[in-house]
Amino acid sequence: MSFTLDKDSDNYNTNKEDWERIKQYIPQDKLIWSPFYCDGKQKEYFEDMGYNIIHEDRDFFSYTPKYDILIDNPPFSKKKEILKRLKELDKPFILIMPSVMLSYKYFQEDFKDIQILIPYKRINFKHLNSDKKNYSPPFASFYFCYKMGLEKDLIFIE
Repeated sequence: MSFTLDKDSDNYNTNKEDWERIKQYIPQDKLIWSPFYCDGKQKEYFEDMGYNIIHEDRDFFSYTPKYDILIDNPPFSKKKEILKRLKELDKPFILIMPSVMLSYKYFQEDFKDIQILIPYKRINFKHLNSDKKNYSPPFASFYFCYKMGLEKDLIFIE
């Protein structure tokens, strides 16, 4: 279930360039699961970068393939439910989420050991039903990393 029918404001793809900017933090030998389908482009992006990726239009809440790292841009309207499930799975992930996540009590309590990649330039998105590219929301988004073993907890990236 890609959530594309749930809420139109959740239908944003991350541009390939914004995934490429964190490539050095993603181990090449790990199987990636990107469960939030949108239009399916993410599979192409990650395969172009040399990764093995599972990216299918399946229900994130009832389906869990064998994988090493979850990497995706989740539907922001469902982030609390998604994070609850990720905490239960307790596997490494990199999620693009709004910077305001740091102020939410549920996030603070469940993810005290989070690491964050903070881009100098805002992450750009493309809406599923629009030709408009490089949309940047009026808030900053970061790459939130869990169990990724980064060398520092805060890393600023180009």
